[in-house]
Amino acid sequence: MKPRKLKANVYWVGAVDWDRRLFDELIPLPDGTSYNAYLIKGSEKTALIDTVDPPMTEKLLENLARLNVRNVDYVVANHAEQDHSGALPKVLERYPNATVVATLKCKNLLTELLLIPENRIKTVEDGETLSLGDKTLEFIHAPWVHWPETMLTYLREEKILFPCDLFGSHLATSDLYVTDEATVYEAAKRYYAEIMMPFRTVIQRNLEKIKDLQIDVIAPSHGPVYDKPKFILNAYSDWVSAPPKNIVVLPYISMHGSTQKMVDYFVAALVERGVGVKQFNLARTDIGKLAMALVDAATIVVGSPTVLTGPHPNVVYAVYLANALRPKAKFASIIGSYGWGGRMVEQIKGMLTNLKVELLEPVIVKGYPKAEDFEALDRLADEIFRRHREHNIISA
Repeated sequence: MKPRKLKANVYWVGAVDWDRRLFDELIPLPDGTSYNAYLIKGSEKTALIDTVDPPMTEKLLENLARLNVRNVDYVVANHAEQDHSGALPKVLERYPNATVVATLKCKNLLTELLLIPENRIKTVEDGETLSLGDKTLEFIHAPWVHWPETMLTYLREEKILFPCDLFGSHLATSDLYVTDEATVYEAAKRYYAEIMMPFRTVIQRNLEKIKDLQIDVIAPSHGPVYDKPKFILNAYSDWVSAPPKNIVVLPYISMHGSTQKMVDYFVAALVERGVGVKQFNLARTDIGKLAMALVDAATIVVGSPTVLTGPHPNVVYAVYLANALRPKAKFASIIGSYGWGGRMVEQIKGMLTNLKVELLEPVIVKGYPKAEDFEALDRLADEIFRRHREHNIISA
């Protein structure tokens, strides 16, 4: 992809990775991704905002060459993670007069992760500005969005916010700007769920920091650029601050049919009561879809058989994920089965320490569910309905 113009003397110079399907050897990328870098030519100085993932370094350098960039004065490192900073060594080699601009914590990480010499890095304070002549960069510290050293960069004259990972989406596309809002919304929500949700309260504070900025364009470091910023700002406001919705997320697995029978009955019971359900069979679930569902859920119910006295390993993974992502759910419970005994319930409860949820009475059956077990599932469905109504999650 060749350089593309955002505004006068502001260019996208990054790389689109159409084929990548796994990020950090952990996060599925069903639609690829992009590593966005931006070149700003001021009347006196030139700045590069972020770089690209190391395998894409040549793409970045080619784009800078296409723009006939003979000198770069500053390379702004909003974030030290290698998918944005990884090309820094080669960029600094190509442009030996360039100075890296970063927070103090970012400087420390860059020297450790990429062995960037300390004398090549200029640290900036929160709110500090840097003149490029007729263009001014303003730096906004945003620690823990999603690493401890992150910052956002605001181009005052053009009213462009460069937030690095914040507001991003893993989406490979030929579009510079958002054209298909439904597709971008889903990709951005998946990105938020997998990467940003654990830092929800921190993001709330940082949204406050930028609320008075005049923003015409949001140019993140993954995914398309937002030329209608309210689209993503409103989405984040909902994901971060809005109350949970009338939804039960039910990750489960079944080995011999007992837990499956319970799940089928329980889902029907919830639906009859007007409670929405998103169920995920962990034997074949896209874990990103599960993370997205957790963004809005008021209740999480885990379904598991007992394996060697504990929960199924796939359930352990899902519970660990939910605990790490820290969604805004208010309630949780467990349903499942066992053959002769075990400590499945205690172990699952012990893995949910990060969630500020009320644990509702589990329904655990011995063997195949019987009439009294289905009655217990009805009681749990009634309890969830009642709690949702009490908390104004569902209309009375």
